[in-house]
Amino acid sequence: MFTMFQSAIAAVITFFMMLYGMIAGINFNDTIKKYKENVNSVEAYSNTLETAIPQTDIYTMIKNHFEAELPAGKTEKKVIVLGFDGGRADALSLLDGSTENSAISYLLSTNGTAQIGYCGGVNYPKFHKQDTSTAPGWAAILTGQWADVNGVKGNGMPKNQDCPSLLVSLVEEKTIDSSAFYVSWNGHFVDDDSTYIHEKQYIADQKLDVTFLDAGDDDGTFDNTYADVTSADCTDFIFTIFEYPDHNGHDTGFCIENPAYADAFRENDAQCKLIIDAIESRDTYETEDWLIILTSDHGGYNTGHGFLTIQERMTFIVAR
Repeated sequence: MFTMFQSAIAAVITFFMMLYGMIAGINFNDTIKKYKENVNSVEAYSNTLETAIPQTDIYTMIKNHFEAELPAGKTEKKVIVLGFDGGRADALSLLDGSTENSAISYLLSTNGTAQIGYCGGVNYPKFHKQDTSTAPGWAAILTGQWADVNGVKGNGMPKNQDCPSLLVSLVEEKTIDSSAFYVSWNGHFVDDDSTYIHEKQYIADQKLDVTFLDAGDDDGTFDNTYADVTSADCTDFIFTIFEYPDHNGHDTGFCIENPAYADAFRENDAQCKLIIDAIESRDTYETEDWLIILTSDHGGYNTGHGFLTIQERMTFIVAR
């Protein structure tokens, strides 16, 4: 009964947000029904909206990969996470299956898997426990914990130091030699109240082989990541976040029927494909055991996110 009540409240809130969007000219008829139809049309998803997994599971995926035995013929483990900030779960329905310029389609065509994830601490339609925003989403993935443990309930909240990210813990525990964090948003570790500002200082104090690099824009983030994966001894764990969908969503509307948002998602996807191509062209690729993950921190609705609508709550997790 309570779940039905929550669903009704969520539907009412979405209706009024949709009404506002129609008045503002930014909604594109983005109803719950249409959204669910778009998500359900993605045949690659191995689960449903109702059985979506928490984005914190990505933390476990990464840990398990590094801690598992090396397959025969492999000598070194690597992981790269390529983030689509603001990438909605229904955005995978934009892809036509072509693998030339799509990292998602390419991974799925080469034994990759796709799952629907959720942010906000609990699955829809339950009320979210933390903002469906950038900092909480990525912190949940990097710490394997929700905000009640890692402290990141919203943007502009430094993470608890007793809940280290994988960028630090994997290196400090000597599971790997090095990690790198490539971004273009100051809220990660540049601003005084940024998520990892204290962790960045800890890295410097402990002289850990962890790179935090803010490029200022997505082109710079791509360049930094590309330079790393094409280096002879690239970083063991790379975490890269692109802002293409989020920027266009805020400017013009988070909706796959919005051409600007759809193009931004595809551009993000194409950039990731170039990075994967570079990884697979490495001289040492055949002896390296790579886990590649493409995911998002949150979705979006109208020109924002942070709240409880299903469009904001659901993410995607593509891995191979």
